[in-house]
This record gives sequence, structure tokens and C-alpha cells, in this order.
Amino acid sequence: MKKNIPNLLTLMNVLAGSLAVVFALDNQWGTMALLVLGGLIFDFLDGLSARALKVQSKLGLQLDSLADMVTFGLVPGIVMYQLFTMSLGGHQGMEAGSGKDVFQLFALLPYAGFAVTLASAVRLARFNIDERQATSFIGLPTPANALLVVSLPMILLYNGNDALNNIILNPWFLIIHTVLSCYLLNAPIALFSLKFKNWGFKDNSLRYIFLFISLFCIGTMKFLSVPVIILIYLLMSLFFFRPVEQA
Repeated sequence: MKKNIPNLLTLMNVLAGSLAVVFALDNQWGTMALLVLGGLIFDFLDGLSARALKVQSKLGLQLDSLADMVTFGLVPGIVMYQLFTMSLGGHQGMEAGSGKDVFQLFALLPYAGFAVTLASAVRLARFNIDERQATSFIGLPTPANALLVVSLPMILLYNGNDALNNIILNPWFLIIHTVLSCYLLNAPIALFSLKFKNWGFKDNSLRYIFLFISLFCIGTMKFLSVPVIILIYLLMSLFFFRPVEQA
């Protein structure tokens, strides 16, 4: 029975992601964000329980990637699609035959958001075959990127002001954000993991400092803290993290 516990937790991640899709399509951002957060918790618990119970399996590895593809790949793509649509005023262009070819071109723009879904699929496939990512990451993990994308509508809801809203709902900002997300997911950048092998400060100083800064940011900036935390994570990895393989 215990060997099925991690897989059941992974399936709960799939369920959370599937429900998040429904609420994202209906622009119910708060519920969608809670479901993505729930999926993230289940994603953490399935790996933790598999290691604790010593029941890691190839099935669990593949199932975990499939679950992540739903919650941290498909959901962010839908969120970007919805934000692109909102940035165009809620429509996807003029009616066919209007002669406004440029508006017809803009009608396709929301679909560019699914580039994040495609890049996430590549990221997850690479993770499964890359032996260098046992204790660290190469490229931004899909859960971190999903949080970055999901934070955008939450910023509009809870941190929004006219200036910030105009930035986030600017099509050019969304294009740049999409391209940057796709790049970071598969960038050849070594990033530290938050997995603790022990609780000593010496071996985990970078992790403790990052967690302290993250908590401070969350307490002072609400959802605006998410992109700030991701930026700090990238900078700390670039300047202070040296993978064991390269030591």
C-alpha cells in the first residue's frame, strides 16, 4: 500500500492542475492560483514521501512529469492566453472580411501564450534524461516559472494600480515575458535546489538566506514579490552557486 502513496499525491497534483485550467479559462484567478499552489504542495509531498518510504520508481518519475505538465505547463499557457486576450480589449480581432489584416494578425497573438506550454514540455523532458540535475537544476524549474506567470493576474488583483496594470496588460510586455519564460525554462544556467540533505547552516547557507529574503518580500510586497523572488533566485544562483559537479 505504501508504494502507492507518492503516486496518489502525484494524481492529486494532476487534479489540482486540471481544476486550475477550468478556473483560468473563466478568469477566476484567485481560485486558479490556490489550485496551482495546491499542485505545488502535492508535487513537493510526492517526492518527499517517495524518498521517506524508499519507494521511488520509474513509474513515479514519469507520472510526476505528466502531472507537472498539466499544472505547471498547461495552466501557465492558458493564463498567458487569457492575459493576451485581455490586453487586446477582450476580443481577438475584427470580423473576417473587414479588410483589417493587421487586426486579423493580432487575433492570433493570444495563442503565443502557449509557447510557455511548449517550452515547459521540453524542460520536463530534458529534466528526466539529464543526470546533472540530481542535486541542482539546469534552467528554471517549471513550478517556479508557473508561479511567475500565475503571479501576473494576481498582481492585477491585489497590487494593481493604473501604471502597473498598463504595463502587465501591454501586449509588448506579454510578448517579452513569454519569450523570457521560454528561454529561462531551457537556459543552460545552473540553479540551486531547495532540497535539504541536512539542516546545518554551513551546508545550506544559500538556501536559508534565500528563504529569509523570500519571506521578507512576501510580507512586504504581496504577489509583486513573486517576480522579485524569481529574479533574486536567478542572481543568487549566477553569482553564489557552484554546482558540485563543477567544484
